[in-house]
Amino acid sequence: MTQRKITIIGSMNMDMVVEAPRFPNGGETIIGNKISFIPGGKGANQAVAVARLGAPTTMIGAVGEDAFGQTLMDSLKETGVDVHYIKQSQTVSTGTASITLVPDENTIVVVPGANHELKADDIEKLESVISESDIILLQLEIPLETVEAAVDVAFKHHKTLILNPAPAQELPTELLKKIDYITPNESELETLTQMNRSEYSLDEMMDELLDKGIRCVITTLGADGVAWKQKDEQVRQISSHQVSVVDTTGAGDAFNGALAYFLSQGNSVEQAVSFANQVSALAVTKFGAQGGMPTLEAVKEYFRE
Repeated sequence: MTQRKITIIGSMNMDMVVEAPRFPNGGETIIGNKISFIPGGKGANQAVAVARLGAPTTMIGAVGEDAFGQTLMDSLKETGVDVHYIKQSQTVSTGTASITLVPDENTIVVVPGANHELKADDIEKLESVISESDIILLQLEIPLETVEAAVDVAFKHHKTLILNPAPAQELPTELLKKIDYITPNESELETLTQMNRSEYSLDEMMDELLDKGIRCVITTLGADGVAWKQKDEQVRQISSHQVSVVDTTGAGDAFNGALAYFLSQGNSVEQAVSFANQVSALAVTKFGAQGGMPTLEAVKEYFRE
């Protein structure tokens, strides 16, 4: 079977990860355990997730002409990701993410840097790359205008579009109606719909997005698993897998990459969500967002009956 190509358009950051016993309170200084510099960014993480599973993978993003940028590109190349379409800025440094990692939780502060140098006209120049892809996977760590340009080009060429709406922001209906699959967590779902989870059911909130033209809403629920809904269907939900958690940083990115991969293989939404749920569970058992992304063989081995 011909392998279907997946193109990820998104962010590339150097993650500066501080491990600590707990989060500091406001104005408090505490002693951490360790600091690590790890290739990251939602876009790059998702590209690694897809490539590790075995799909032909292309990354479109932007880095600075600096040591961090070179490290990020080298990391992707080593995983088998095509990096020919990554823009290198001479004026802006590579994006960074400062991550504080405590047992079972993390906080992240992102400085976009060169990620904001990826412009709409850069995407338009790469129309042929997008047109030759089968699935386009996007996030919101690059400018919204760039995301809109990518959606327009992909929609024009009838490509399957997956949007991971993180970090959360309100999005125009004109963009949403072109999306096939959207993958918010609960807080992102609240932002997208402007509806409070304590006042509305998951079903009602998902319908708000489906009514805008999205084909399928898939909401990750943390320890409660994953729920999904398509137009005029009931909400479906599966439980999370119980694993020994080491680092939750890349869980969402593992989920999105795996979802794109399994959909590209011609599987149903239910099958793709179930597989992505497995991959994200396995990813958090290792340290580092990209380092934790499992191969297809590792997933099969871990979850074999």
